[in-house]
Amino acid sequence: MSGGRGGGPGGGGNSGRRPDPADRAQLERSPVRWSRVAALFRPYRWQLAVVMALIVASSTVALATPFLIRLVIDEAIPEQDVPLLLWAVAGMLAVTVITAIFGVGQTWLSTTVGQRVMHGLRTAVFTHLQRQSLGFFTRTKGGEVQSRLMNDIGSMQSVVTSTATSFASSATTVIGTAVAMAVLSWRLSLLSLVVLPPAVWLTRRVARMRRAITAQRQRHLADLHSQVEEGLSVSGVLLGKTLGAGPAQSRRFAGTSEYLVDLEVRSQLAGRWRMATMSIVFAGIPALIYLAAGLPATSGGMTIGTLVAFTTLQGALFRPLMQLLDIGVSLTASMALFSRVFEYLDLPVDIDDPADPVPVDGASVRGEVRFEHVGFRYPDGIRPALTGVDVTVPAGSTLALVGETGSGKSTLASLIARLNDPTTGRVLVDGVDVRDMRLADLARVVGVVSQETYLLHGTVRENLLHARPDATDEEIVDAARRAQVHEIIAALPDGYDTVVGARGHRFSGGEKQRLAIARTLLRDPRVLVLDEATSALDNETERAVQAALDEASRGRTTITIAHRLSTVRHADCIVVLDAGRIVEQGAHEELVDRGGRYARLAGIAQRDAVLAG
Repeated sequence: MSGGRGGGPGGGGNSGRRPDPADRAQLERSPVRWSRVAALFRPYRWQLAVVMALIVASSTVALATPFLIRLVIDEAIPEQDVPLLLWAVAGMLAVTVITAIFGVGQTWLSTTVGQRVMHGLRTAVFTHLQRQSLGFFTRTKGGEVQSRLMNDIGSMQSVVTSTATSFASSATTVIGTAVAMAVLSWRLSLLSLVVLPPAVWLTRRVARMRRAITAQRQRHLADLHSQVEEGLSVSGVLLGKTLGAGPAQSRRFAGTSEYLVDLEVRSQLAGRWRMATMSIVFAGIPALIYLAAGLPATSGGMTIGTLVAFTTLQGALFRPLMQLLDIGVSLTASMALFSRVFEYLDLPVDIDDPADPVPVDGASVRGEVRFEHVGFRYPDGIRPALTGVDVTVPAGSTLALVGETGSGKSTLASLIARLNDPTTGRVLVDGVDVRDMRLADLARVVGVVSQETYLLHGTVRENLLHARPDATDEEIVDAARRAQVHEIIAALPDGYDTVVGARGHRFSGGEKQRLAIARTLLRDPRVLVLDEATSALDNETERAVQAALDEASRGRTTITIAHRLSTVRHADCIVVLDAGRIVEQGAHEELVDRGGRYARLAGIAQRDAVLAG
C-alpha cells in the first residue's frame, strides 16, 4: 500500500478486525522489544526519513484540491475569470502530478528498505539455522523452518510498505483533513464529529461479522481440500479400497460440502450487508451535511464552493480514520512475525566452532580415532544411549559397529562428525578432541555416507561439486570411477550435466549410493563413516555398492555400521554394542569362536540368508 491518501466507498474493507489470538499468544510467549525491531531499520534511517517526508508532503499537497475547487465554483466560474480558472485547473493538475511522483518515490524507497531488511533477516536466519545441531531438525516439524524462513519474513514487507507507511499517511491525512474542514466550516465540522463515530461503529460491526463467517468458511474449505487430497491421491485411493472406506469418505465429503453451501450463502449476504452499510454511510453523511448547509440556522452563509470542498474533504476522511483504528491489530500481527523470526535467531547453537580452535592440516592427518569413556544421552531420552565406550581405531584400519536396533551404533558414529557431542568423555582424531576443531576442518577430515542418500535438484556435476566446489573435471571423473558410477553417468543423455531430478528420482537406490560415495571421495577424507550404507539394497545392488565402498575405504580409517554381518567379516576390529555398551570386540573369527553375542547375531544372519535364498 502506498502512502498516498485515499477515500471513497472502498475504504474500511479490512476494518472491524481484532488481534489474532495466536499473535497475542506468540508475543506473550516470546516478547519483542521495539528497540530490536528499530535496530533492523537503523541502517536505513535516512531513507525512511525521506519516505515519511514524502508521505507528509503528499498528504499535505493533496489538501489543496478542495480549496481549488471552492475557488473555481465561488469565484472563477461566477465571475467568468478565465485566468483565475486556468490557474485553478492547472493547480489541480499539478497537485495530481506532484502526489503521483511523491507516491512513486515513496513506494520505491519503502519497498527497497523492506526488501533489504528481509534480505538481511533471511540470510541471518538461514545461516543461524545451518549452525544448529541435527537434533534441532529432528525435533522441529517438517514445514516449520520453511514457513518461518519464507512466509514469516516475506510477510514482514507489510511492516514497511503497509503498516508504517499506512499509519503515517493516515495520521497525516486525518489531521490535515480535520484542520482543513474546520477552516472551511466549523459548524459542519462539529456535525461530522457527531455523525462520524456511529457510522464508524456500524461499519466495523458489520465487517467483524463478515470476517467471522469468512474465517469459518475458509477452515471448512481447507478441510474439504484435505479430504480431496487424502481420498483421491494414489495412496488414499489404495487405502480406501483395501479398507472398504470409500462410502464413509464420500459421506464425510458430502457433509462438509453441504455445510459449505450455508457458509457461502451467509458469507455473500454478509458481504452484501457490508457494502450496503458502506453505501448508506457514504450517502447519509453528505446528505446530512447538505441539510445542515441548507438550513438558515446552521448554514452560516456558506457558499456552494465551500460546501462542495467540505464534502470532498469529509468523504476522504473515512478510509484513513478506519485504518488508524485498525493500526493496533496490524502492529500486533507485525510484531508477532518479528517474534517468530527472532525465536529462531535466538536459538542457542549446541554444536559450534570452539573459541580457540586447534589448527588442523588436512594433508598431515593420519586418521586415528579414539573414543575415551564416551557417554551420550538424548535430551528427551529415558536412559543413556551410550555408556562408557572405550575403543581405539588405528589410522588406516577398519572398525565395524554391530548390534541390534537401538544398541547405539549410529549414535556412536555420529559423534565422530560432531552431529552430536558426547555427554561424557571425548572423541579424538589424531589425539585432538573433535570439539576443539573448527567444524569446517572436521568436515574435511571425516566423511559420512549414510543409508538415506540426499541428492540436490541439479545436475550430476553440481551434486558432486557440492562436496568440493573447486574440484576439476578430472578429479570429478576420478572420484566417479572409484565409486564405480562413471559408466552409468557417461551413459546419461547429458552425461555429468544431466539433471538428477527431485531427490535423485532418475537413479536407482544403488546408483544414488554410489553417487554419494563419489561425492564423499571428492573431499578425500582421512576418516570415513559408513552408516548402514547398503542396508536398504537388494543383494546384487549391494555387491556393486560394496565394491565401491571397498575402494573408497582403501587407505582410510573406516568405521562401518553394519546391518548385514557379511559386509564386515574382514574388518580389522568388530565392536558389538548392546544398550549403549560394548559387550564384545575383536576380529570376526575370534568373536565367532567365543560363542557370545556376535556369534548369535552371525548365526541369526546366516539362517535368515538361507531362508531368503
